[in-house]
Amino acid sequence: MKAVVLNEIGGPEKLQILNVDTPSPKAGEVRIKLQSSALNRRDYWVTQGKYPGMQLPCIAGSDGAGIVDGIGEGVDPNLIGQEVVLYPARSWGDNQSYFGPDFRVLGMPDQGTFAEYICTPWTAICPKPEHLSWEQAAAVPLAGLTAWRAVVTQADVKPGDKVLITGAGSGVSTFAILWSLHLGAEVYVSSRSEKKIDAAKALGVTAGENYTDPDCYKKLRQRSGGFNAVIDSAGGDSLNIILDTLLPAGRFVFFGSTLGNPTKGLSLATLFFRHIRIQGTTMGSNAEFEAMLHFLSEKKIVPVIDRVLPLSRAVEAHKLMETFSHTGKIVLKNC
Repeated sequence: MKAVVLNEIGGPEKLQILNVDTPSPKAGEVRIKLQSSALNRRDYWVTQGKYPGMQLPCIAGSDGAGIVDGIGEGVDPNLIGQEVVLYPARSWGDNQSYFGPDFRVLGMPDQGTFAEYICTPWTAICPKPEHLSWEQAAAVPLAGLTAWRAVVTQADVKPGDKVLITGAGSGVSTFAILWSLHLGAEVYVSSRSEKKIDAAKALGVTAGENYTDPDCYKKLRQRSGGFNAVIDSAGGDSLNIILDTLLPAGRFVFFGSTLGNPTKGLSLATLFFRHIRIQGTTMGSNAEFEAMLHFLSEKKIVPVIDRVLPLSRAVEAHKLMETFSHTGKIVLKNC
């Protein structure tokens, strides 16, 4: 089969399209003939060698959708021919609060989805939502699940809540917008790109501000009256300003720290007098994945896709991740 293989670190240029052995399903596994896959920021960092537990060579990719074309021992033969979406990780464990010691995201060290075929436990597949194309279905898993856990499990967003989502335009933040809007929240965003703010408004966001403006979060607090929840991926020195936008009993949920740690300490008195909760989060469990897909199907939600490229242009796709110029997901199609 053809696969996107990384044999050495050094950026997207080190990726190669190679012919490798087609995997055979083991006991308890199914083989998926992948129709589409999608990129995440993680995939770019893997090419740079800046991801924990690097093991090369590897076939990266966490997002994928395709057709079951083979089964291992002990698997229901009726699964053959089913259209499915892959859970983008392995071994979450039984504790819904936190993943277990063997948890890992799909793609490095396990084979990932940037290939024509992949084998996976039959328990790690879900039916493809009928209203989605292959490209749309492949765009959902990792970013959608990370946003789902942040918005639903951790921030507990409810109808009528006011929600601030920072860094609009990324795959996760775009899903956070979609989940929040369809839960009935009033959503506001920040971004350094006016184009991405406009794209968020087109989805139904109430207002947005450019975070290069020093008064960005003051303006958003004034416009909204304050937020019940903030979903953030940046951290950095805006943290205290963003925390100050929260209403009493507000929730600050973060899934990344692209701007690093704040150089100033937290205003603890503000936090405890307002009963504010700060919650870190990452990825999500199999149960959350199933709940997310059910919600997506029920609400007929369609993911935002920036562009679709053939698998043969995987290097170009990874370079696009470098520039942060895309809005939503970049998808690879097996032509």
